[in-house]
Amino acid sequence: MNDGCADIRRILVVKHGALGDFIVATGPFRAIRAHHPEARLTLLTTSSFERLGSDCGCFDDVWIDDRPRLHQVAVLSRLRKRLASGRFDRVYDLQTSDRTGWYYRLFPPPRPEWCGTAAGCSHRHDNPDRNRMHVIDLQAEQLRLVGIDFVPRPEVDWLEAPVSGFGLPEEFALLVPGGSPRRPGKRWPAARYAALAQRLSERGVAPALIGTDAERDAIAEIAGRCKDAVDLCGRTSLAQLASLCRRARVAVGNDTGPMHIAALAGRGTVVLFSRDSDPALCAPRGDGVVVIRRERLEDLSVDEVWRDGGFAARWPGCP
Repeated sequence: MNDGCADIRRILVVKHGALGDFIVATGPFRAIRAHHPEARLTLLTTSSFERLGSDCGCFDDVWIDDRPRLHQVAVLSRLRKRLASGRFDRVYDLQTSDRTGWYYRLFPPPRPEWCGTAAGCSHRHDNPDRNRMHVIDLQAEQLRLVGIDFVPRPEVDWLEAPVSGFGLPEEFALLVPGGSPRRPGKRWPAARYAALAQRLSERGVAPALIGTDAERDAIAEIAGRCKDAVDLCGRTSLAQLASLCRRARVAVGNDTGPMHIAALAGRGTVVLFSRDSDPALCAPRGDGVVVIRRERLEDLSVDEVWRDGGFAARWPGCP
Protein backbone atom coordinates (compact mmCIF):
# COMPACT_ATOMS: atom_id res chain seq x y z
CA MET A 1 0.00 0.00 0.00
CA ASN A 2 1.09 3.58 -0.57
CA ASP A 3 1.47 6.22 2.11
CA GLY A 4 2.82 3.62 4.57
CA CYS A 5 -0.77 2.70 5.38
CA ALA A 6 0.11 -0.95 6.01
CA ASP A 7 1.06 0.33 9.47
CA ILE A 8 -2.28 2.08 9.92
CA ARG A 9 -4.34 -0.52 11.74
CA ARG A 10 -6.76 1.50 13.88
CA ILE A 11 -8.59 4.43 12.30
CA LEU A 12 -11.07 6.96 13.62
CA VAL A 13 -13.39 8.80 11.20
CA VAL A 14 -15.15 11.86 12.62
CA LYS A 15 -18.44 12.94 11.06
CA HIS A 16 -21.34 14.43 12.99
CA GLY A 17 -23.90 15.73 10.46
CA ALA A 18 -26.29 17.22 9.44
CA LEU A 19 -28.17 14.64 7.36
CA GLY A 20 -27.18 15.92 3.93
CA ASP A 21 -23.56 16.27 4.99
CA PHE A 22 -23.56 12.74 6.38
CA ILE A 23 -25.01 11.29 3.18
CA VAL A 24 -22.43 13.17 1.10
CA ALA A 25 -19.69 11.75 3.34
CA THR A 26 -20.56 8.17 2.33
CA GLY A 27 -18.28 8.67 -0.69
CA PRO A 28 -15.26 9.46 1.52
CA PHE A 29 -16.30 6.67 3.90
CA ARG A 30 -16.06 4.16 1.06
CA ALA A 31 -12.76 5.61 -0.14
CA ILE A 32 -11.22 5.32 3.33
CA ARG A 33 -12.51 1.77 3.70
CA ALA A 34 -11.03 0.79 0.32
CA HIS A 35 -7.70 2.44 1.16
CA HIS A 36 -7.45 0.54 4.46
CA PRO A 37 -9.15 -2.82 3.79
CA GLU A 38 -7.52 -4.57 6.74
CA ALA A 39 -7.77 -1.76 9.28
CA ARG A 40 -10.39 -1.45 12.00
CA LEU A 41 -12.50 1.63 11.30
CA THR A 42 -14.41 3.46 14.02
CA LEU A 43 -16.90 6.24 13.33
CA LEU A 44 -17.35 9.04 15.86
CA THR A 45 -20.75 10.63 15.28
CA THR A 46 -23.84 11.85 17.09
CA SER A 47 -26.73 9.67 18.20
CA SER A 48 -28.84 10.91 15.26
CA PHE A 49 -26.54 9.14 12.82
CA GLU A 50 -25.67 6.00 14.78
CA ARG A 51 -27.98 3.81 12.69
CA LEU A 52 -26.75 5.24 9.39
CA GLY A 53 -23.14 4.74 10.46
CA SER A 54 -23.84 1.13 11.38
CA ASP A 55 -25.81 0.34 8.23
CA CYS A 56 -23.62 1.94 5.58
CA GLY A 57 -21.17 -0.98 5.66
CA CYS A 58 -17.94 0.97 6.13
CA PHE A 59 -17.31 0.78 9.87
CA ASP A 60 -16.47 -1.86 12.43
CA ASP A 61 -17.55 0.30 15.36
CA VAL A 62 -19.68 3.39 15.85
CA TRP A 63 -19.04 5.64 18.84
CA ILE A 64 -21.47 8.31 19.99
CA ASP A 65 -20.12 11.77 20.65
CA ASP A 66 -22.09 13.72 23.27
CA ARG A 67 -20.43 16.89 21.99
CA PRO A 68 -19.43 18.21 25.44
CA ARG A 69 -18.97 21.90 26.07
CA LEU A 70 -15.67 23.11 27.44
CA HIS A 71 -17.14 23.66 30.91
CA GLN A 72 -18.46 20.06 31.10
CA VAL A 73 -15.27 18.78 32.62
CA ALA A 74 -16.49 15.28 33.52
CA VAL A 75 -17.99 14.61 30.05
CA LEU A 76 -14.91 16.02 28.37
CA SER A 77 -12.69 13.81 30.51
CA ARG A 78 -14.67 10.71 29.49
CA LEU A 79 -14.30 11.63 25.84
CA ARG A 80 -10.54 12.16 26.26
CA LYS A 81 -10.16 8.75 27.89
CA ARG A 82 -12.21 7.02 25.24
CA LEU A 83 -10.26 8.60 22.40
CA ALA A 84 -7.02 7.52 24.04
CA SER A 85 -8.35 3.99 24.55
CA GLY A 86 -8.80 3.57 20.81
CA ARG A 87 -5.02 3.75 20.24
CA PHE A 88 -5.75 5.14 16.79
CA ASP A 89 -2.97 5.36 14.24
CA ARG A 90 -4.83 7.86 12.08
CA VAL A 91 -7.87 10.12 12.32
CA TYR A 92 -9.87 11.30 9.32
CA ASP A 93 -11.71 14.43 10.42
CA LEU A 94 -14.51 14.89 7.87
CA GLN A 95 -16.34 17.36 10.09
CA THR A 96 -13.44 19.87 10.17
CA SER A 97 -15.21 22.16 12.63
CA ASP A 98 -13.72 24.22 15.42
CA ARG A 99 -14.94 21.50 17.78
CA THR A 100 -13.20 18.64 16.02
CA GLY A 101 -10.11 20.82 15.68
CA TRP A 102 -9.76 20.93 19.44
CA TYR A 103 -10.53 17.22 19.68
CA TYR A 104 -7.08 16.84 18.15
CA ARG A 105 -5.71 18.34 21.37
CA LEU A 106 -7.55 15.78 23.48
CA PHE A 107 -5.28 12.99 22.28
CA PRO A 108 -2.23 12.40 24.46
CA PRO A 109 1.19 12.62 22.79
CA PRO A 110 2.25 11.12 20.54
CA ARG A 111 -0.90 12.10 18.73
CA PRO A 112 -2.17 9.98 15.82
CA GLU A 113 -1.77 11.07 12.25
CA TRP A 114 -4.59 13.48 11.55
CA CYS A 115 -6.15 14.36 8.20
CA GLY A 116 -8.17 17.51 8.69
CA THR A 117 -7.80 21.18 9.51
CA ALA A 118 -6.51 21.08 13.09
CA ALA A 119 -3.52 23.32 13.67
CA GLY A 120 -0.34 21.27 13.87
CA CYS A 121 -1.82 18.06 12.52
CA SER A 122 0.19 15.78 10.21
CA HIS A 123 -1.99 16.10 7.08
CA ARG A 124 -3.56 19.53 7.25
CA HIS A 125 -5.96 20.67 4.55
CA ASP A 126 -5.03 24.34 4.46
CA ASN A 127 -6.38 25.35 1.06
CA PRO A 128 -7.48 28.99 1.59
CA ASP A 129 -10.36 28.40 -0.84
CA ARG A 130 -11.80 25.40 1.01
CA ASN A 131 -14.82 27.39 2.19
CA ARG A 132 -15.64 28.23 -1.43
CA MET A 133 -15.58 24.59 -2.59
CA HIS A 134 -18.45 22.16 -2.88
CA VAL A 135 -18.15 19.76 0.05
CA ILE A 136 -17.66 16.77 -2.29
CA ASP A 137 -14.70 18.43 -3.99
CA LEU A 138 -13.34 19.68 -0.69
CA GLN A 139 -13.30 16.23 0.92
CA ALA A 140 -11.78 14.63 -2.18
CA GLU A 141 -8.96 17.17 -2.09
CA GLN A 142 -8.49 16.61 1.63
CA LEU A 143 -8.15 12.84 1.18
CA ARG A 144 -5.55 13.27 -1.54
CA LEU A 145 -3.23 14.50 1.21
CA VAL A 146 -2.90 10.90 2.39
CA GLY A 147 -2.74 9.28 -1.03
CA ILE A 148 -6.43 8.57 -1.56
CA ASP A 149 -6.73 9.63 -5.18
CA PHE A 150 -10.22 8.33 -5.95
CA VAL A 151 -13.34 9.11 -3.94
CA PRO A 152 -16.50 7.46 -5.31
CA ARG A 153 -19.75 9.35 -5.44
CA PRO A 154 -21.95 9.05 -2.38
CA GLU A 155 -24.47 6.26 -2.51
CA VAL A 156 -27.58 5.15 -0.66
CA ASP A 157 -28.04 1.71 -2.20
CA TRP A 158 -27.82 0.26 1.29
CA LEU A 159 -30.89 2.25 2.38
CA GLU A 160 -33.94 0.15 1.56
CA ALA A 161 -37.13 -0.67 3.45
CA PRO A 162 -40.68 -1.77 2.58
CA VAL A 163 -43.04 1.02 1.53
CA SER A 164 -46.10 -0.93 0.36
CA GLY A 165 -47.87 -0.10 3.60
CA PHE A 166 -48.20 3.54 2.58
CA GLY A 167 -50.74 2.61 -0.09
CA LEU A 168 -49.27 4.87 -2.76
CA PRO A 169 -50.31 4.37 -6.39
CA GLU A 170 -47.76 3.54 -9.05
CA GLU A 171 -47.63 7.16 -10.20
CA PHE A 172 -46.58 9.46 -7.37
CA ALA A 173 -44.26 12.39 -6.69
CA LEU A 174 -42.50 13.34 -3.46
CA LEU A 175 -42.80 16.86 -2.09
CA VAL A 176 -40.34 17.84 0.65
CA PRO A 177 -41.41 21.27 1.98
CA GLY A 178 -39.16 21.27 5.04
CA GLY A 179 -35.87 22.83 6.02
CA SER A 180 -34.14 24.22 9.06
CA PRO A 181 -36.65 25.98 11.34
CA ARG A 182 -33.92 28.50 12.06
CA ARG A 183 -33.68 29.46 8.38
CA PRO A 184 -37.21 30.07 7.09
CA GLY A 185 -35.81 31.77 3.98
CA LYS A 186 -34.84 28.32 2.68
CA ARG A 187 -38.50 27.25 2.46
CA TRP A 188 -40.72 27.68 -0.59
CA PRO A 189 -44.16 28.76 0.71
CA ALA A 190 -46.55 25.94 1.58
CA ALA A 191 -49.24 27.49 -0.61
CA ARG A 192 -46.95 27.10 -3.65
CA TYR A 193 -46.30 23.46 -2.78
CA ALA A 194 -50.06 23.00 -2.51
CA ALA A 195 -50.58 24.49 -5.98
CA LEU A 196 -47.85 22.23 -7.39
CA ALA A 197 -49.45 19.24 -5.64
CA GLN A 198 -52.80 20.09 -7.21
CA ARG A 199 -51.22 20.41 -10.65
CA LEU A 200 -49.60 16.99 -10.27
CA SER A 201 -52.85 15.48 -9.02
CA GLU A 202 -54.71 16.76 -12.07
CA ARG A 203 -52.26 14.80 -14.21
CA GLY A 204 -52.83 11.57 -12.34
CA VAL A 205 -49.73 11.83 -10.15
CA ALA A 206 -50.33 11.49 -6.40
CA PRO A 207 -48.36 14.03 -4.33
CA ALA A 208 -46.77 12.37 -1.29
CA LEU A 209 -45.73 14.80 1.43
CA ILE A 210 -42.52 14.01 3.34
CA GLY A 211 -41.33 15.65 6.54
CA THR A 212 -40.91 15.58 10.29
CA ASP A 213 -42.76 17.25 13.14
CA ALA A 214 -40.91 20.48 12.29
CA GLU A 215 -42.82 20.56 8.98
CA ARG A 216 -46.19 19.37 10.28
CA ASP A 217 -47.93 22.75 9.92
CA ALA A 218 -46.70 23.25 6.35
CA ILE A 219 -47.65 19.71 5.37
CA ALA A 220 -51.08 20.06 6.96
CA GLU A 221 -51.63 23.24 4.92
CA ILE A 222 -50.63 21.49 1.69
CA ALA A 223 -52.83 18.49 2.44
CA GLY A 224 -55.71 20.80 3.28
CA ARG A 225 -55.44 22.55 -0.07
CA CYS A 226 -54.95 19.39 -2.15
CA LYS A 227 -57.36 16.61 -1.23
CA ASP A 228 -55.39 13.98 -3.18
CA ALA A 229 -52.12 14.62 -1.31
CA VAL A 230 -50.87 11.73 0.81
CA ASP A 231 -49.62 12.93 4.19
CA LEU A 232 -46.56 10.87 5.21
CA CYS A 233 -45.32 13.40 7.78
CA GLY A 234 -43.39 11.61 10.51
CA ARG A 235 -44.17 8.18 9.05
CA THR A 236 -41.06 7.42 7.03
CA SER A 237 -37.66 6.22 8.13
CA LEU A 238 -34.63 7.31 6.13
CA ALA A 239 -34.50 3.84 4.57
CA GLN A 240 -38.15 4.15 3.55
CA LEU A 241 -37.46 7.62 2.18
CA ALA A 242 -34.74 6.19 -0.09
CA SER A 243 -37.10 3.44 -1.23
CA LEU A 244 -39.80 5.99 -2.01
CA CYS A 245 -37.32 8.11 -3.96
CA ARG A 246 -36.45 5.11 -6.15
CA ARG A 247 -40.11 4.64 -7.03
CA ALA A 248 -41.28 8.26 -7.35
CA ARG A 249 -41.57 9.97 -10.71
CA VAL A 250 -39.92 13.07 -9.28
CA ALA A 251 -38.96 14.60 -5.92
CA VAL A 252 -39.28 18.34 -5.32
CA GLY A 253 -37.97 20.03 -2.21
CA ASN A 254 -36.03 22.78 -0.53
CA ASP A 255 -32.34 22.72 0.31
CA THR A 256 -32.64 20.11 3.04
CA GLY A 257 -31.05 16.78 3.93
CA PRO A 258 -33.62 14.39 2.42
CA MET A 259 -33.02 15.93 -1.01
CA HIS A 260 -29.49 14.49 -1.01
CA ILE A 261 -31.07 11.05 -0.65
CA ALA A 262 -33.52 11.88 -3.44
CA ALA A 263 -30.70 13.03 -5.71
CA LEU A 264 -28.81 9.77 -5.29
CA ALA A 265 -31.74 7.36 -5.30
CA GLY A 266 -34.41 9.03 -7.40
CA ARG A 267 -35.33 9.25 -11.07
CA GLY A 268 -35.57 13.03 -11.03
CA THR A 269 -34.93 15.68 -8.40
CA VAL A 270 -35.77 19.38 -8.32
CA VAL A 271 -34.14 21.36 -5.50
CA LEU A 272 -35.12 24.93 -4.64
CA PHE A 273 -32.49 27.34 -3.34
CA SER A 274 -32.70 30.87 -2.01
CA ARG A 275 -30.00 33.39 -1.11
CA ASP A 276 -29.77 31.62 2.26
CA SER A 277 -27.58 28.87 0.80
CA ASP A 278 -25.30 28.49 -2.19
CA PRO A 279 -25.84 25.51 -4.52
CA ALA A 280 -22.23 25.85 -5.69
CA LEU A 281 -21.20 24.74 -2.20
CA CYS A 282 -23.90 22.32 -1.14
CA ALA A 283 -26.30 21.36 -3.93
CA PRO A 284 -27.21 17.67 -4.06
CA ARG A 285 -25.38 15.85 -6.81
CA GLY A 286 -26.80 12.97 -8.77
CA ASP A 287 -28.28 11.99 -12.09
CA GLY A 288 -31.20 14.15 -13.15
CA VAL A 289 -30.80 16.86 -10.50
CA VAL A 290 -32.23 20.28 -11.38
CA VAL A 291 -31.41 23.28 -9.20
CA ILE A 292 -33.67 26.35 -9.25
CA ARG A 293 -32.52 29.41 -7.36
CA ARG A 294 -34.11 32.75 -6.53
CA GLU A 295 -32.97 35.39 -4.08
CA ARG A 296 -36.25 34.94 -2.23
CA LEU A 297 -38.23 31.74 -2.65
CA GLU A 298 -41.49 33.60 -2.19
CA ASP A 299 -40.73 35.17 -5.58
CA LEU A 300 -40.58 31.75 -7.26
CA SER A 301 -43.83 30.83 -8.98
CA VAL A 302 -45.34 27.42 -9.56
CA ASP A 303 -45.19 28.05 -13.30
CA GLU A 304 -41.44 28.64 -13.08
CA VAL A 305 -40.89 25.44 -11.11
CA TRP A 306 -43.04 23.51 -13.60
CA ARG A 307 -41.09 24.94 -16.54
CA ASP A 308 -37.55 24.97 -15.15
CA GLY A 309 -37.98 21.70 -13.29
CA GLY A 310 -38.66 19.82 -16.52
CA PHE A 311 -42.21 18.77 -15.69
CA ALA A 312 -43.37 19.47 -19.23
CA ALA A 313 -40.91 16.83 -20.48
CA ARG A 314 -42.20 14.31 -17.95
CA TRP A 315 -45.84 14.96 -18.88
CA PRO A 316 -45.84 16.08 -22.54
CA GLY A 317 -48.80 18.07 -23.71
CA CYS A 318 -49.53 19.46 -20.25
CA PRO A 319 -49.08 23.19 -19.71
